[in-house]
Amino acid sequence: MRVTEVIIDRVAKQGFKSYAVRTVISGWDESFNSITGLNGSGKSNILDAICFVLGITNMSTVRAQNLQDLIYKRGQAGVTKASVTIVFDNRDKKKSPIGFEEYATISVTRQIVLGGTSKYLINGHRAQQQTVQNLFQSVQLNINNPNFLIMQGRITKVLNMKAVEILAMIEEAAGTRMFEDRRDKALKTMAKKEMKLQEITELLRDEIEPKLEKLRMEKRAFLDFQQTQNDLERLTRLVVAHDYVRCQEKLQQSASDLEAKKQRQSDLEESAVRLKSEISHLEEDANRIRTQREKEMKKGAKAQALEESVKKHSNELVRLATVMDLKRSSMAEEQDRRKAGEKSVTELEAALQEKTKALEKIRTKFDAAKDDLERQSQEAETKEELLQTLQTGVASKDGQENGYQGQLQDARSRVTAAVTEQEQAKIKVAHLEKRIKEEEPRAKKAKEQNAGLLKDIEGLKSQSQKLEKELGKLGFSPGAEEEMYKEESTLRQTIRGLRQQSDTLKRKVANIDFNYSDPVPKFDRSKVKGLVAQLFTLDEKHTNAGTALEICAGGRLYNVVVDTEVTGTQLLQGGKLRKRVTIIPLNKISAFRAQAETVATAQNIAPGKVNLALSLVGYDNEVSAAMEYVFGNTLVCADAETAKKVTFDPNVRMRSITLEGDAYDPSGTLSGGSAPTSSGVLVTLQKLNEINRQLQEAESTLAELQATIAREKTKLDQARHIKRDLDLKTHEIKLAQEQISGNSSSSIIQEVENMKEQIVQLKADSAEAKKRQAEASADVKRIEKDMKDFDNNKDGKLVELQAALDKIRAQLTKNTTAMKALQKELQGAQLDSEQASGDLAAAREQLQEIDLAMKAQQEELSELGKQQASVKDLHDVAQAQLQDERAKLSIYDDELRALDQATRSKNARITEEGLELQKLGHAIERFHKDKQNATKLAEDMEADHEWIADEKDKFGRPGTPYDFHRQNIGESKATLRNLTERFQGMKKRSTPRS
Repeated sequence: MRVTEVIIDRVAKQGFKSYAVRTVISGWDESFNSITGLNGSGKSNILDAICFVLGITNMSTVRAQNLQDLIYKRGQAGVTKASVTIVFDNRDKKKSPIGFEEYATISVTRQIVLGGTSKYLINGHRAQQQTVQNLFQSVQLNINNPNFLIMQGRITKVLNMKAVEILAMIEEAAGTRMFEDRRDKALKTMAKKEMKLQEITELLRDEIEPKLEKLRMEKRAFLDFQQTQNDLERLTRLVVAHDYVRCQEKLQQSASDLEAKKQRQSDLEESAVRLKSEISHLEEDANRIRTQREKEMKKGAKAQALEESVKKHSNELVRLATVMDLKRSSMAEEQDRRKAGEKSVTELEAALQEKTKALEKIRTKFDAAKDDLERQSQEAETKEELLQTLQTGVASKDGQENGYQGQLQDARSRVTAAVTEQEQAKIKVAHLEKRIKEEEPRAKKAKEQNAGLLKDIEGLKSQSQKLEKELGKLGFSPGAEEEMYKEESTLRQTIRGLRQQSDTLKRKVANIDFNYSDPVPKFDRSKVKGLVAQLFTLDEKHTNAGTALEICAGGRLYNVVVDTEVTGTQLLQGGKLRKRVTIIPLNKISAFRAQAETVATAQNIAPGKVNLALSLVGYDNEVSAAMEYVFGNTLVCADAETAKKVTFDPNVRMRSITLEGDAYDPSGTLSGGSAPTSSGVLVTLQKLNEINRQLQEAESTLAELQATIAREKTKLDQARHIKRDLDLKTHEIKLAQEQISGNSSSSIIQEVENMKEQIVQLKADSAEAKKRQAEASADVKRIEKDMKDFDNNKDGKLVELQAALDKIRAQLTKNTTAMKALQKELQGAQLDSEQASGDLAAAREQLQEIDLAMKAQQEELSELGKQQASVKDLHDVAQAQLQDERAKLSIYDDELRALDQATRSKNARITEEGLELQKLGHAIERFHKDKQNATKLAEDMEADHEWIADEKDKFGRPGTPYDFHRQNIGESKATLRNLTERFQGMKKRSTPRS
């Protein structure tokens, strides 16, 4: 324990009590313990000064009533403050107060100023009174101890103190009391702090930490949602970019192939022209030689006739050969198409089989889940009914027994019914077995007698089944033909009625007829959008605004809308217009639409009575500029008062029209008072547009139906022929069966077979009844046990029933959700199966069309072969006769043969190149279709994903998010599907916070 003490070195006083001027008392002995002197010499004032510096608070101890009494003559002699400084010797560092070891001396000063202000200084620095007290208390000096200063009058009292009081005084002198006081104070402070700490801990545990944990969970969920959303967007862009690039590459590759094919097509066309020219020159040479030859054969009329015959037959042979070559080439192409069609049919059959298996598997799971759900629903309803009955004593459904008793009665009834059914079935089986034993010998004998007839019936049935399979393979019922023709007749009647209605309405709005001729060849009529009145729709709820909209549009209602000013110029110059019209080019029109703030201000003035005219009509985006030009700056108001308010309001100042047709202009002009002559034209136009839409749909449906009838005609004829044969076989089977039925000896066969079938059915029913009996018996035992438990512990049994009911309901909810998912999966599988079935039917139909075409071509080729053989025989005969006549003219004949050979060679080349040209034409036509499809696909992708226009330059480039070589596209697509499903689920469960 460290012993600390302070030794007074000197005391300085100024203005304190009797010391008017600064007085310093020094030379204090280390063992100083008393002050002596004459009366009035200031002994007590020195002690008072020491107590004053030590911070005494009891003024009576220093013989004063207040601090002002300590100032020299209470400040009346010009001294306004009192100051006392005690300097302590601190050279002995072992006994120094804590924190003051580095100081050789410690000076403590206390000053008071007239008026009561007091301050302390330690080593010349201002300090708090508590700091000074802590300094002195650290050296066992506590001026406020009761026994710190013992006055003269208290010595006797001290001497007479009791042991407890003496102990207290010793504790004060030793300084332990000071630490006990501090300890008590610290304990009280700690108790207060502990209570506050406990409150804070409870607040953290009960409120803040649960909220923090909830926020952490929401943060994790949100971060997961955000990451999933970012990954989904990134993969979507990657996959879409990859598909877009592949589509563009396909277009570019196809374009290069097209150029090559077009070049080849052009070369072939030029070659054909050149060859025909050469053939023409060869024919001219041949004619020249023939002329010379004819001159040599002045008397050769027979040779001339033979020559004409040979020429005719030769030309015919060439024509037939060319036609046959074309047919063979066409048959080769059809054969290739047939092989491709067979392959497609095989693949589609496999796909259909796979999808059918998947559908059956899913349907089995769905049916099982559905049965299980129905069973659980019935069980839940039964338990709920039982629980309500047991709780209230009243059944929830009229006519039912209450509680366990009703269930027990029902279960026993089911046991009795099952047992009765088994007994009845047993009796019937015994009776039927007895009859079969009696009648079977007769039936066996009848079978032997009618074996031939039964064999014939089996053969007829086999043929009937074969025809049914053929009919099913066609995939078309002959009965559908009648339905098609009936539907066609209905559609024709509908179209006639709609046309009559359309003509009637057109006569009412004759001004909307706009007819024109194509100003230039191959003019694109889609560039002319039509009259303004035909380009917007008016909902039924806005029909009452028709008159206002007519006034709003005025003459612009009959303006013609076109895409550009070029189209407008073409119409005016070459369209042969029958009347003057105003044309609105969409790319040049200066459309104006009122600001949303202005419209909102007007609507606030009269809520529910003001609308922008443009908002009352519907229109396509491509004509939005024209609609804004016509309706964009006018308000439609419910009445005149509203129109007057909004029109002349300084924050609106817009033209307004009432529903009656009165117009208010902010310039001060008013018009109206009577209905316009064109009143109702918009309503009539909307009816006309709807009639035209229905007419167009009906005509489209009729065209599709007629195309189906034409396409299915061959199939209908085949189906009709097969159905006729099937009906014939069915009739023959019926006659044979009637013949057997009419034979008394053979009727026993059917009777025995029927009895055997009845026995099989009765045994199956008996087994089922036995199973029901077992289930009902188990229910009886269970219900009796439940009744016993209920009698022994009613409350516990009710709680048990409620828990079981809650469990069944929870499982029912879970199974309901699962069944909905299975139902959705089943619908998807059904759609896939129907799609595959439709694709297979179309492929089979195409294959049948190819077979019919090949058959027709084969027949034509055979007929052409016969014609060629006949013509060749005639040609050979004429040629032999002609050769005899030309024996003397062999030179001319050789030249003619050479020319003929050259001509035939060139004709063959023309034929060959014609076939190639035909194939190129087909290829180019296919290319245009493929290009159109690819272009549409690319346009659809660009329309669905606006970012493609900005990002497509980066597609496929290394170092970008669209680097296809750095990422596996197949895996990305699979991941994208998984992320899409996950994102949809997360989107339902969480709400992202901004």
